[in-house]
Parts: sequence; C-alpha cells; structure tokens
Amino acid sequence: MGMVLSLHAQLSQALNGVSDKAKEAKEFLVQLKHILQQIQENGLDYEACLVAQCDALVDALTRQKAKLLTKVTKEREHKLKMVWDQINHCTLKLRQSTGLMEYCLEVIKENDPSGFLQISDALIKRVQVSQEQWVKGALEPKVSAEFELTLDSEPLLQAIHQLDFVQMKCRVPPVPLLQLEKCCTRNNSVTLAWRTPPFTHSTVDGYILELDDGDGGQFREVYVGKETLCTIDGLHFNSTYNARVKAFNSSGVGPYSKTVVLQTSDVAWFTFDPNSGHRDIILSNDNQTATCSSYDDRVVLGTAAFSKGVHYWELHVDRYDNHPDPAFGVARASVVKDTMLGKDDKAWAMYVDSKRSWFMHCSSHTNRTEGGVCKGATVGVLLDLNEHTLTFFINGQQQGPTAFSHVDGVFMPALSLNRNVQVTLHTGLEVPTNLGRPKLSGN
Repeated sequence: MGMVLSLHAQLSQALNGVSDKAKEAKEFLVQLKHILQQIQENGLDYEACLVAQCDALVDALTRQKAKLLTKVTKEREHKLKMVWDQINHCTLKLRQSTGLMEYCLEVIKENDPSGFLQISDALIKRVQVSQEQWVKGALEPKVSAEFELTLDSEPLLQAIHQLDFVQMKCRVPPVPLLQLEKCCTRNNSVTLAWRTPPFTHSTVDGYILELDDGDGGQFREVYVGKETLCTIDGLHFNSTYNARVKAFNSSGVGPYSKTVVLQTSDVAWFTFDPNSGHRDIILSNDNQTATCSSYDDRVVLGTAAFSKGVHYWELHVDRYDNHPDPAFGVARASVVKDTMLGKDDKAWAMYVDSKRSWFMHCSSHTNRTEGGVCKGATVGVLLDLNEHTLTFFINGQQQGPTAFSHVDGVFMPALSLNRNVQVTLHTGLEVPTNLGRPKLSGN
C-alpha cells in the first residue's frame, strides 16, 4: 500500500510538471497568435508606407519633369524669336537692296548724260551705304538649331536601381513618462518613478535623472542607470525641487520628460539610526528610545542630515541613575563613536550632569552653566543653519548662551550616553517661539 501511495505521489508530481508545461505552452500559443496578428497588421502598414514613399518619389519626379519641360519650352521660344527677328530684319534689308538695284539699272539704261551726272554721286553713295549695311556676320544665324541642354539622369537611374530596404537604425529613445502617483517626498528625501512609453520602437540603455538645487538653480545629474525608480536623500528641508528625466541609448540622448515639482517636509521626522550607532547602543520603541550596555559613553546618530534651515528636536530623559554625563548635540557622519560626544572635531555637544552643563568641541570644555537633568527632564536642541548657530535648552529654558557659532556643513543629530541613562527622541517639532531666556553661565 505504501508503495502505491509513493507511486501516486510521483505520478502526481510528474503531472504537476506536465501541467505547468502545458500552461506555458498555451500561453506561448497565445503569444504566437498575437505575433501572427501583429505580422498581418505590420505587413499592411509597411505596404501602405512603401506605396506612399514610392508615390512620393513618382510625384517628385513628375514635378521635376514639368520644371525641365518648362526650361526646354523657354529655350525653344527664345531660339524661335531670335531666328524670326533675324528673318524679318534680313527680309527688310533684302527688299531695300533689291529696290535700289532695280533703280540703278534703270538709271544706267537712260541716254541722258546730263541727268545721270546730276544724280550719279548721290546714287553711288546710296549704293555704298546699302553695301555697308551687310556687315560681317549679318548673314550668319545668331542661334543654333541645336539645344545645348543635357539631362544627367544616370545618377538618378542608379539610385532607383539601388533603392532597397535597409536595416532599421536605432532611434534615440522617446520621452519617459513620469509616474506621478509614485513620486513622493519623505522628510528631506524625494522618490521619483518613470517608465518608457508603450509601443516604442527604440531601445533604452538607461536613464539620466536631474534635480535642481531646491532654490531655482540649475539642474544637475543625480542618477544614471537602468532603474526606473530612484530615491534621493540628504536634500534641504522646506524646499521645492524640480526634477526631470531623459533616456539614452547608442544613438544618443532622448528629450526630457515633463518637470515634476516636489516639496520636502517643513520639519524633520527621524529616529536613532541603528546602523550608525556604536555596537553597545541599545535601541527600542521603533528606534526612538536609546540606552547603552556599557558604563563607557557611546555615540548614536539620527537618521536625518541637515545642511540648511532651522531644526529643533527634543530628548526626554526616561532614566537617570548615578549622575552620568549624557551629551546632546550634532555631529558629522564620521564622528568617533566610542567616547563622549564632543571629544573630537566632528561633534558639537552639550554634556550635562545633575547640577550643571558644559559645551564641548575638540575636547574643549566651555561655558559651565548651573542646572542639570534628572529623570523626566527634557533637553532641546536648536540647530539654526540660517544663522549657523547651535543652542541648547533644558525644560524649555535656554541653557547658557548660544553654544556654537559659525557652524556650517552637513550635520546629523547625535547623542552619547552610558548604561545609566535612557532617553526618548521626539521629532517633527515646530521651532518653539516661547523658549525661555538663557541661564547665566559660570567660569
């Protein structure tokens, strides 16, 4: 019985394979029938196109023939006019000469010597003048009966004989179509999507995505590749960006798409970045809460990067044991992660205990200020990149003077703490307008 079941299973498996192949074969037949239909339609289209192209050549030749016949007619009429003018002129002169000759013969026959003497001088002059009118070339045709027009039709005949189909050359790609329903923004990131129009006869090797500077400046390339979906991070908050895309292949670059306008967020929503923190950092609450497994201070960064605008975020102290010195501030991405924030030149921070605080950068401690933190306290960080300043707050009151001036570049929210502290990050906050005046700092 077991052998029968096994054979049944093998047969079922084999039938499944045959069924899959049969399904593929049916789909393939549908594809082939579709190709048959396309061949019929494309054949008729190409026949019509060929007839139209040949008819256009015949029409062009007919028009050119008419122009050439007009030239021949004009040449013939010109020659005929010249000959008729010469005939009429010669006939008139001949008639005049014949009349003079007949008159002279009559005079010679007269037997009146005295009368002949009276008219002989004038008559001789008239005969001489009449003779002089038959100048050299007067009795030669002014035009030839031959037409000096030769039609060079041999190149055209050769071109007609060589007229044939050629391999279709690759055309430049068409305009990509932006898929607006998939284009979106998140914080200071924008995502764009596009596709190639259907029924195009051009190949596409890749795409070039361009973005302006968010302030009406010139476009710059931000992506070159084959993908049709691209996300650009690290843009300015509260900025309007213009984006466009074009396709390219071996024949060149196609035209630009329509321009899409994207607005980045007014305020930043971000969390702690699990990929940037020291391995001793422990994150929870969807990466919004941070603590540490070590008694040494460890650094973790936020997922946002700021280079422009005014940004404010807060950190709530959930747990504070044994008077540790957590540090709050901003840092470069390459900041040292295994020591207190502010020890190197890549971080600008305020570290604080339960009674007082200090500002620190490059291990330089400045502006000791009375007032510390405890469980339940809130530390605010105000990064103003319009004024290039960094300011700190504790429970809504400014802690000391402006901590740092002349801050410029790209900054990420940063925090250092040990196992005695746990904080929760709060973002997406508008810049407060009712923050308290600064506490005076000591020596």
